[in-house]
Formats: sequence, C-alpha cells, structure tokens
Amino acid sequence: MDSFHKRLRGKQSFSTQEQADNVLNNIISSSISINLNHLSQLFDGIPELITRTFPLKNGQGAALLYMEGLVDKTVINIDILRPLLFQEWNEKDFWKSSVSIGQINKVQKWSEIEQALLHGKSILLIDGQVTALELETQGGPKRNIQEPSTEASLKSSHQGFTEIAGENIALIRRYIPNRELKVKNFNVGERASAKVSMLYLADVANEDALKEMECRIQSIKIDTILSTGTLEGLIEDNSYTPFPQFSITERPDTTAHQLLQGRIAIVVDRSPGVLIGPMTFPAFFQTIDDYSARSAIASFIRLLRLTALFIAIFAPALYIAMISFHYEVIPLKLLLTIGESRAKIPFPPILEALLMELVLEMLREAAIRLPGPIGQTIGVVGGIVIGQAAVQAGIVSNVMVIVVAITAIASFIIPNLEMSSGIRLLRFPMMIIASMFGIIGIMVGMTVIIIHLLSLESLGVPYGSPISPLHISDLKDTFIRLPQRLLKKRPLSLRPKQGNKQGNMKEEGDHK
Repeated sequence: MDSFHKRLRGKQSFSTQEQADNVLNNIISSSISINLNHLSQLFDGIPELITRTFPLKNGQGAALLYMEGLVDKTVINIDILRPLLFQEWNEKDFWKSSVSIGQINKVQKWSEIEQALLHGKSILLIDGQVTALELETQGGPKRNIQEPSTEASLKSSHQGFTEIAGENIALIRRYIPNRELKVKNFNVGERASAKVSMLYLADVANEDALKEMECRIQSIKIDTILSTGTLEGLIEDNSYTPFPQFSITERPDTTAHQLLQGRIAIVVDRSPGVLIGPMTFPAFFQTIDDYSARSAIASFIRLLRLTALFIAIFAPALYIAMISFHYEVIPLKLLLTIGESRAKIPFPPILEALLMELVLEMLREAAIRLPGPIGQTIGVVGGIVIGQAAVQAGIVSNVMVIVVAITAIASFIIPNLEMSSGIRLLRFPMMIIASMFGIIGIMVGMTVIIIHLLSLESLGVPYGSPISPLHISDLKDTFIRLPQRLLKKRPLSLRPKQGNKQGNMKEEGDHK
C-alpha cells in the first residue's frame, strides 16, 4: 500500500504529506541546488512548472520559476530576463534594481513560494541568498470585456465583468474614482485559496454591516471558492428560503450604484459575478436602467414588475381554485368556454397545471443548456408544438395553455434571475394548496409568504424594508420612482453613515 501511495505521489515527490508540510513551513536554503531539489519534489507531476537557470554578471547562479500558462511571457522576457542578462544593475541594491517590474516582494518560506507560483507569479532564486523575489507576472487565459448575456442594458453601460478580480475592481473604480472606495482582500480556501475582495464606501457604508460581512468571510472553511454563488451560500442568513438575500450582478454600473447607496460589493477572483448586500425585497425589482428613464415611465415599469410577481405566483393557483371550488364567480360565457375546452380532458385541473408547468420548466432548462440558436428554436417551436399537440390530443385545455403562457411571461419580467427562480418555485406549492382548499388556501399561502418575507434579514437589515419597518422617505424610490431631484436621501433601511446623496453631503444618516 505504501509503495502504491508513493507511486501515486510521484517518484521524486515526498512520500507523505507530513514531509511536504514540514518543508513548506521552513525557509529556503542559501544553496540554489538544494532549493531546486525541494522544488522538484513539491511540484512533481506538474509539468507546467518552468525552471530557467542562468548565471548573473557577478558569477552567481540564478533561477527563474513560473507556471506555464499562468504568466505573461512578454513581462518575463522583457522586464525580468533581459535586465538580468544584458543590462547593468546596482549590485549593492540588487533587490530593487535587478528587474524593471512594478511590484516586487521578498519571500523566504516555501509555503509563500508555492502559493505565489500557483497564482501566476514568478519566483527569482539567487545562489547564496536565503531570500527570493516574488514578481507580479500574472497573465494566463482570459476573455475580453463584453456585455453580460443575462443582464441586458437599454440605456446604460454595455460593459460586463470578467473572471479577473483586478479588472473587475478597476471597472468599478472607473465609475467611482474616489479615495473613500476601499478594498479589503481575503484569501478563502484551505486547498486552493481564492482571492475575495470586499468593496465599500468608507464614509457611507454601515460599520455593523461591514464587520458582519468580514466576520462571515473569515469564518469560511472550505476547499476553495469556485464561483460567487458558492460564496453566497456560505454567508447568507437563511439557506432554506427561496428568496435570495444577496444579489449577483455582472454589470459594473449596477455595482457602482449599489455602492453609492451604501451597500457592500464582494468580488471573487475567477468569477464574473459580483455579490451585493445587504439587499431588501423591493431592491430586486429595481434596475440601473430605471434611473435613465423619466419618472413616470420608470414607475409604470416597476408597478408592472410588481403585478408580474403576483401573476407568476398565483395565476395557476387561482385558475385551479376557481375551476375546482369557486366556478360560480366566473362569468357565465367564460364558464361555458372553459367547460367546453375541458369537456374531453381526463385529468383534474391540478394534474393538468402541474403537467404543463413541468413541461415549461423542462423547455426552459433545455433552452439554457443548448447552444444559442438551437436553444431559441427549442424554446419557441417546442412550446408551440407541444402546446398545440397537447390541446388537440385532449390532454390539457387551451385555457390552461394560456394561463401557463401568461405565467411564464410574468416570471420573465422580474429583472433578477435568483428572485425569478425563487418565485417560479413558489408556484408549485401554491397550486397544490389551491387544489385542496381553494381561495382560502391561497390566502393562507399568501399570508405565510408575507410572514416569511418579513422575518428574513440580510446582514442585519430587515428584508421587508422600507415597508416593514416603515421608512416613508424610502418609498420615493421603491415600487415607484419620483424625479431625480427629489431622491436626495440614501435608503434609511441600510443605515448609512452619510444620509444625503444630494445637497449637503456631510449630513449623517439616521441610524445613530
């Protein structure tokens, strides 16, 4: 078993993890040959590690170490190797004059060298020195800045975040070029650390929310963070609710707007999504494009989204309740039409509704997973063909197809993807309770949803604010949006340090 384990780790690698850990906790040797031997053992089975050995002008041996594919070769060749091999540098101050690169750090421990190499940095070892240079040479594969496919922009910016945390922070700073925009970095992950950055306006964001967010991030114990959604699941207040307590956006203008409101942004390296919190329920129905439209139009659109919320949750349930229990409230002509369409349907309304909703959800998932043009074809043609065929076969009624279609359209209007998914999930228990108790069941279900919403919090901020608790000044920019000149205050529910965003900027918030 021991021989198998040794073969698994590699012939030249350390036979046990304890031996490797012992080396990682020590400092490097002054002998470059010993250091390279330890390096070959630590990184055995990792052919991407490149070791370039060469003599310096004073006769000392040197070695440049980096991971193939994670570095910028131009920086290595022009800013590191060329000065070392061909240009003059001050031997008395070698650490500062040897390479022409921006950020240089001195490292001694093997654990620091290991993490630097794995994160795309280069290491320069000098024979006779017990200190190495850590050089900022990160490069590697990345994509260009593009418009997010899930957050279409009408009148705002068409830029979107990428998978590089530094670029994402730079995009945010372009919108808020202010020294009060602070960044606090964390390394999260026991096996593969991920860089997590917390952004906030120091003179606006609430200190209690900042401390709570920092505490939650620092308490995470996990192998690594692969996406922003993983981080959200680890720091949210309630993991068993269908309602998101944080918002994820890929747009820098949306992130800047939320920071100016007094919220906190979390940037995760290797993920294009930025986490925003604390959030309230009404905030999920607002977009940055609302502030580019006239107040009457923006207010109409927000009320339309609120109407779509109720349709998406309750429309199928109301149809089932009226057909099963309360058909006397339906106008006679409409009742006759519904009765005629359901004359040959063998299933009760609840099974009919569940069947159509499940088919709709499968079509939605299929459209997402398939390539773009094919997905659109499946979504449109599949819905039409299946709906028409199901009606002609007498499996579902044409009225049910209309109800399901209206419900689907209503769920698409909700601008936040996480909130839309949660609302789609609530539709199913509401249909079941409507089939059992009718309108009374729907009213009870609605009451339970409202109570649950009011019981939630996001970083200590009530989820139902500014409705509960009531902040009258915040209602100017909640379900309606008054003209910009009247929106002088930041949301009081966020308890900002600086309450005003127009006029006297030094006025403090009302949280004290």
